[in-house]
Amino acid sequence: MRFIRVKESGFEAAAKALVRSTLQENPKVESTVKEIIARVQAEGDLALLELGRKFDCPNLDDLEVTEAEWQAGCDAVAPADRALLDQAAANILHFHEKQKRNSWLEIEPGKITGQMINPLERVGVYVPGGTAIYPSSVLMAALPAKAAGVKEIIITTPAGKDGTINPYGLYAARLAGAKRIFKVGGAQAIAALAFGTESIPKVDKVVGPGNSYVNVAKKLLWGVVDIDMLAGPSEVCVVADSGANAAYAATDMLTQAEHDTDSVAYLITDSEEFGQSVLKELDERIKDLPRREILKQALEECGAIIVAESLEQACDLANVCAPEHLALMVREPFAWLGRIKCAGAVLMGDYSPQTLGDYMAGPSHTLPTSGTARFASPLHTETFLKKSSFIYYTKESLDQVSDGLIQFAGIEGFAAHAEAVRVREGGD
Repeated sequence: MRFIRVKESGFEAAAKALVRSTLQENPKVESTVKEIIARVQAEGDLALLELGRKFDCPNLDDLEVTEAEWQAGCDAVAPADRALLDQAAANILHFHEKQKRNSWLEIEPGKITGQMINPLERVGVYVPGGTAIYPSSVLMAALPAKAAGVKEIIITTPAGKDGTINPYGLYAARLAGAKRIFKVGGAQAIAALAFGTESIPKVDKVVGPGNSYVNVAKKLLWGVVDIDMLAGPSEVCVVADSGANAAYAATDMLTQAEHDTDSVAYLITDSEEFGQSVLKELDERIKDLPRREILKQALEECGAIIVAESLEQACDLANVCAPEHLALMVREPFAWLGRIKCAGAVLMGDYSPQTLGDYMAGPSHTLPTSGTARFASPLHTETFLKKSSFIYYTKESLDQVSDGLIQFAGIEGFAAHAEAVRVREGGD
């Protein structure tokens, strides 16, 4: 694992070590995805069935989860697990209901301006995984849409080899208010949601994480359909001072690194001694974890421990990193929170582990990755809202600004713009 000392390398070199690539250009993947998109657009359900048999379930013979299948899956979830998912769903919905904004207007003599805010009509939630479906992914992507008032939530997810959907995913979909679930995965699911097929209705927006094929499909189809973001590998950056708990920092790093070999885990600290302690904790804890080979490769290839010259500098480096998850393990974390400008989610203090943010706290864990937290936000209620402005002027109010409007149109060389004002100057 890289161990970088800013005092020796300099700030710029340390910052460069924290920069990740955004969506990788892969001509082979893009070519394959373009072929899949064209097939789905031309052949509809037939293409989905054939691609589903090729990639997911050899005996796939239907696309939609029936009500009987859905109910049977929900019934298969143990009562204690249902209660756990119920509580997580309640927390997530409560958090996102507070984000919803309302339409507004401003009335002045002779004029009214304002904004209408409406939910999207129909949204598609893509959930990766087949039999490994994660119920948290369903809840975190669909419940903000429910809070926004989206009328119809559609879920697509690849079927398992036996043609079924994981019961926990089915129960989570019920909690999230989904109307329909389709056994479709990969780039073909994104294309189906974007264009619509005989079975799958066209949606206004597609949200949810996926592999490189899903991401490329989302990128290529943006404009046909809206998307949430292009999500990259999981990331965590721990900012810690000398008083932090090394075991807490190490385990938080491991939570995201265990996702895949290209997952990112950073520690930025102002203490050399603490950095060495975390390195030892990582070495010891990996040994007993079932995904140790994935963890080892992720930390070796994508991990780093950076020793900053001060905590202020550590925060500055964290802002350059702009991570998906940022763990703020410092004394008085609220005193330092204002210095963090670029992060998808900030987990603060000793008792806010990454696991809490991933499952139960309430904010969505669908977060900007690859440094896009510099300009992007987590998936949230407003992700599913659209805004329209409106303007109303009386003749008297228009007359007060008509000369300026005509002058502005002249500056830009648009005679018809000016004429649209002049024609109203003599009217009633």
